[in-house]
Amino acid sequence: MYITQCEGCGKSTPDYDITHFGSIESGYRKLCSLCFNADVAQRWGHEDFENIRLESIAITDGAGQIRQFHFRTHLLGLMVSLDAFELQEGEPAGYQFQLIGNPQDDLFVLLGRMIEKIRRALATIHLEVGAHGLQIKDLLVRGNIDFDPDCDERMPLLTIDGQQISWEEFGHMLMTFEGWQFRLEMFDRSDEP
Repeated sequence: MYITQCEGCGKSTPDYDITHFGSIESGYRKLCSLCFNADVAQRWGHEDFENIRLESIAITDGAGQIRQFHFRTHLLGLMVSLDAFELQEGEPAGYQFQLIGNPQDDLFVLLGRMIEKIRRALATIHLEVGAHGLQIKDLLVRGNIDFDPDCDERMPLLTIDGQQISWEEFGHMLMTFEGWQFRLEMFDRSDEP
């Protein structure tokens, strides 16, 4: 895990909790989420914003595996973003979720909604091991799209059931359904699919 010193409070902070904040005119600073939120709250006049660091929690998925989720809150002017994510090698990876709320919202209520969203997502298993390796279970698959850093071309890397699946691996899974029709529907990370 990479650690950076916050230029606001001076504390050593994991890189996943650092934001490069500023402008070309004034320069950029590396701020932890608490310092970033305090700066944005001051600029936008949100004196009552709950600027707290949420502790990580463990939630069991549908396969019985314990998953550790970390949280990051960002005040973005007229909205607040709550992110939940797993860590792999010190970086957000695996399951990742987001909720958008109002700066006046109680962060613990937003956290409760996030935990319910995580539990609903983890309760459904989309992949299973079959005769041809990893396969799509029950004709439905949900996940996140990222880029594949191991591929020379700009190719997607999917995260399904918390595991990374290359575009090539996903293509092999789809071949089980050769001749079938499909519907591909996109959702923002903060939406409920």
